[in-house]
Amino acid sequence: MTATAIIQPIDMVKVRIQLLGDNAKGAVGSTNPFKIGAQVVREEGFFALYKGLSAGLLRQATYTTARLGLFNTFIDYAKTTNGPGKDVTFFQRSIAGLAAGGLGSLVGNPADLTLIRMQADGTLPPEQRRNYKNVFNAIGRIVKEEGVLALWKGATPTVVRAMALNLGMLASYSETKAQLDKRFKPGLNNNLAASAVAGFFASFFSLPFDFIKTKLQKQKPGPDGSLQYKGSIDCALQTIRKEGPLAFYRGFPTFYTRIAPHVMLTLIMMDALESWSKRNKF
Repeated sequence: MTATAIIQPIDMVKVRIQLLGDNAKGAVGSTNPFKIGAQVVREEGFFALYKGLSAGLLRQATYTTARLGLFNTFIDYAKTTNGPGKDVTFFQRSIAGLAAGGLGSLVGNPADLTLIRMQADGTLPPEQRRNYKNVFNAIGRIVKEEGVLALWKGATPTVVRAMALNLGMLASYSETKAQLDKRFKPGLNNNLAASAVAGFFASFFSLPFDFIKTKLQKQKPGPDGSLQYKGSIDCALQTIRKEGPLAFYRGFPTFYTRIAPHVMLTLIMMDALESWSKRNKF
């Protein structure tokens, strides 16, 4: 929760950068995060950087809690299956990360959808803006106006993104930490180093899917009811045609800045809570 509140402005800028080419001509312009942030403040006010914070917090309470809990459950199962004295393999860690990310994202998709819509609202003409008041108002209106299943719009790229992010984050962190603990004294330094590695791989693996997810969840039907993108593949093809394949990594430094601290804080806190639980025999 704390990590989400800290990185919310960075997340807002990330979304705005990803949507820069989302127009008929595919024009992008400057992707400088400082210029984008200053533009948001100038045109929408300082607190616009925190639009969607309630949705971001709910997303953390659902998606992040589910994926971390599932990952630890899968790892514990692998340890039991392997037997005493046998380490969990990198392959097992990877499968656990993929499964936990995919299942957790399904739980968090409604909050994720509202987060993107609230952050992207300022890019729409005033008459087309949704103007959600908070995450609960957004969810209620989506159900009323679009149906319950609309809460899972963009679920496919969301699941793939989560699987890619978890593969990069949890599997690389778990493996790096295990290797460092074999060579150096276990402790905070090893955890910090492993979490920094995890932040890079989480960003690299997940950004293309995050890019597509953002575009799909932001779109709004035109006057004739049609959508700009028919699905994930159509979105990817249109992006390549209009913006080029490197567009999927547009804003990578901003995305890494948004993901890495979040990953590091999450993993360090997860380890601290796990150690505390073991000491207190919970």
